[in-house]
Amino acid sequence: MVKRFFLVLLLSTKTVFAADVELNARQALTKMTNAMRVLNYQGTVAFLRNGKLETMKYFHAAEKGIEQERLLSLNSPLREIIRDADKVSCLFKSTQQAVVDHRPVGHSFLVDVPQDLDELSAVYDFKMAGEEDVAMLPAYVIAIQPKDDFRYVRKIWIEKQQFLPLKVAVYDLSGTVLEQVVFTDLEVKEALPFVEAKFGDATENVKHIHQLQAQASDQAAFVVNNLPSGFEEIFFTRRPIHNSNQPVDHLLLSDGFAAVSVYMENKNTAMQQGLQSVGAVNSFSRTIDDWQLTVMGEVPAKTVKFIAEGIKLRH
Repeated sequence: MVKRFFLVLLLSTKTVFAADVELNARQALTKMTNAMRVLNYQGTVAFLRNGKLETMKYFHAAEKGIEQERLLSLNSPLREIIRDADKVSCLFKSTQQAVVDHRPVGHSFLVDVPQDLDELSAVYDFKMAGEEDVAMLPAYVIAIQPKDDFRYVRKIWIEKQQFLPLKVAVYDLSGTVLEQVVFTDLEVKEALPFVEAKFGDATENVKHIHQLQAQASDQAAFVVNNLPSGFEEIFFTRRPIHNSNQPVDHLLLSDGFAAVSVYMENKNTAMQQGLQSVGAVNSFSRTIDDWQLTVMGEVPAKTVKFIAEGIKLRH
């Protein structure tokens, strides 16, 4: 009887601990999203993408609900990138060329985590995966594990005191690292200045893109029939592209972490067909009558192919 009592107690303790681990992981992610929004902080961050490593100075200023992110490259090509909400300005120092991207949805340079993690419980598991030091700071390791093979595994290292992200990694289904964002030093400040994007002599060389407002997706020339569980339509736009007057339909899909873009434009014989892969990004292109369809995103190849093959023309 005594042995049975202790066995039941042990199993009950394990069940409670497992629930606490999942709850703590979600709490840590929620605290992180809040800290990223309200704190002033700066540091040096390394971006590993497409097999290339780039180190940049990072600044985040926040005051009364207003945020600004800024990146300064430390190596060629020298450039400054500023994000104010959904507007991203990039100035190339050597050529004085500037690009202003008006995005319908603002995205952090570091990592985006949905506000409501409960909605993602059907497609992701959130778990504490241990503790490690990053940039000489102790951090919780949060594993974001998909429940299917339509999306990548992610891990986020969250600093224990301020709950800022110190490292973000994206893995393919075999466990190979595809992308990383890692701070080599990070400092929280009482305040940081907001910087205005000053183009100087580059005013005439400023290129504005994505200036159109989001439109209703039922205006798209196509219909998406195949969507992996959890993916939803975020916004749709129709705009000219490739320096021409030919319109391109663009539909953005997301499951909260992974984003997929669907493009449809007039068919061009020079356009590539089939699957293309660059780092974590996969794309799949095919023709539908006189249209060229491309599905692209930071998801496995299976996902873009699955979505593309289910797209039909709207009648």
